Amino acid sequence: MELVSGRPQNTEGRLGKEIRTYDFLDSIGIHYERVDHKPAMTIEACEEVDKILGAVICKNLFLCNRQETDFYLLLMPGDKKFKTKDLSDQINSSRLSFAKPEYMEQFLDITPGSASILGLMNDRDNRVQLLIDEDVLKGEYIGCHPCINTSSLRISTKDMTEKIIPELKHNPKLVRLP
Repeated sequence: MELVSGRPQNTEGRLGKEIRTYDFLDSIGIHYERVDHKPAMTIEACEEVDKILGAVICKNLFLCNRQETDFYLLLMPGDKKFKTKDLSDQINSSRLSFAKPEYMEQFLDITPGSASILGLMNDRDNRVQLLIDEDVLKGEYIGCHPCINTSSLRISTKDMTEKIIPELKHNPKLVRLP
């Protein structure tokens, strides 16, 4: 695995949603670095990638309320444990659970194991509320998938907060998880 700057030169065999991610980042002038790797379905599988990226690897959880009417994308540091009760009170939602994969595909055009803040570029109806654990914002860089789990990107936290999130038009709610 090797860290390279920008989009892949050869896009053969890459999914359209991955290419659209690079198009989005390039269109708003974001500098990013990329590492290609075997599918990384879990945060544990990202440990080697994490070392190469030198960034806060985010655990991206796609959640919903019991009625499946409110949906959330939670970004939190990969080394934190998630307990729904730690989040429910902060967002005034009881009974949070993991949302069904079909909702993730419908709203974000991503599949389980590929969840990423960049999937919000596909949520034009703003069905998904962005939640960010404040510890994610403490690092210089954030690591995330380009809507597919065979590549990971390193993006400056400043670019994420000042350029990408405003362009996604999803106002984040900061949360504090233990």
